[in-house]
Amino acid sequence: MMLCKRPFRLYFNNSLCCVPAFFVPDFHASFLLPSTFLMRSPDVTKAPVTKSEQLLKLDDHDFTMRPGFGGPAIPVGVDVQLESLDTISEVDMDFTITLYLRHYWKDERLSFPSNTNQSMTFDGRLVKKIWVPDIFFVHSKRSFIHDTTTENVMLRVHPDGKVLYSLRVTVTAMCNMDLSHFPLDTQTCSLEIESYAYTDDDLMLYWKRGNKSLQTDEKISLSQFLIQEFHTTTKLAFYSSTGWYNRLYINFTLRRHIFFFLLQTYFPATLMVMLSWVSFWIDRRAVPARVPLGITTVLTMSTIITGVNASMPRVSYIKAVDIYLWVSFVFVFLSVIEYAAVNYLSTLQERKVQSNRQLPCTCGMTHPGQMMMSSSYSDMDMMTTGNYGMSELSGDKQEQFLVHLVLDNEQGAQRPAVTSNSSLLIDTHAIDTYSRVIFPGAYTLFNIIYWSIYLQ
Repeated sequence: MMLCKRPFRLYFNNSLCCVPAFFVPDFHASFLLPSTFLMRSPDVTKAPVTKSEQLLKLDDHDFTMRPGFGGPAIPVGVDVQLESLDTISEVDMDFTITLYLRHYWKDERLSFPSNTNQSMTFDGRLVKKIWVPDIFFVHSKRSFIHDTTTENVMLRVHPDGKVLYSLRVTVTAMCNMDLSHFPLDTQTCSLEIESYAYTDDDLMLYWKRGNKSLQTDEKISLSQFLIQEFHTTTKLAFYSSTGWYNRLYINFTLRRHIFFFLLQTYFPATLMVMLSWVSFWIDRRAVPARVPLGITTVLTMSTIITGVNASMPRVSYIKAVDIYLWVSFVFVFLSVIEYAAVNYLSTLQERKVQSNRQLPCTCGMTHPGQMMMSSSYSDMDMMTTGNYGMSELSGDKQEQFLVHLVLDNEQGAQRPAVTSNSSLLIDTHAIDTYSRVIFPGAYTLFNIIYWSIYLQ
């Protein structure tokens, strides 16, 4: 029996064992645990990934090349499910949409044996290790893949190598709008999908189920637009430097709701025009009443026009709302001009009447008392009228009073002038009378023509 020098005691199964000293390092025995003699178990959390990669044989192929490289173009089917149509901006000429974009293709390099013919589903980690179509959105301004709580990417591989690649994307893309009929317009916007690197010789994009490839949520709605139609199309796009590419289009037609603009723009403008007509029923001599009314309506129309244009892009053509507002502004402005014309003509008439009633020259008359000796007046007239109130008048006033008495007897010369002046005065009042009919009639005719054209 071999003796132990500096023996070290170990207990295995409650029995004492003596180990030679040269087998034990020279450190405290408490650091030597039984677990050091056992093998470390493998990390079970990594086992499924490693197993799936071995099953798909990812290391045996070069996935930087497309499937069937050197042969015919690989067909890649696409279908889309719209989740929401978020915003449509006339100022920026764009729209924002959230959708589920799904790709279908076959890659025999990913085929694997399976007795149950069940597919395997992976998340975004495996997508970075295999080939996937390089799809991008043409004319997009901003786009991103949702990553809450994890990246919204799904990869499903079937035993025969068929692949389903799905991701949830939000895209903001351009939409060239024609606002010539705004707000009675209908807009058509398109979301365009295309391969960035592969031409139609290498990759053929197509809608997997034709027109049924586009599915929409029934809850999709917009506050300002009514969604009339969704449809898909396919075209070829040519680039002079690289060649021809398959391009898929998601087209949707939107019709704008008019009720909001009726309340905020059309009704206020119409009411301002009708308010300007109130001045036609106000007396022309009531200047403090008619002038502020006309100025108020003009300034209100200017405010409405400014508010509408502030929320619209600065286009170089005339919009339908511009026509309505500016014609309404012209009607309001003309009502102010109408009162200015009435007031000016009335002033001219008053001046003309005063000039016709001016006193004739009394030069050559020796004394006003001689006029009282005329044959037109009897002694009784002198007693009853000639001296009435004469004591209260003196100087020029007495002379003017006597001249008026003489002029009253000259009926033949004065009556035609008064008749002509009164007829001119009636014509001046007739301007307001005619305006009460012409202005509402013309504005009503304009509305009939306007709405019949733009509501077609």
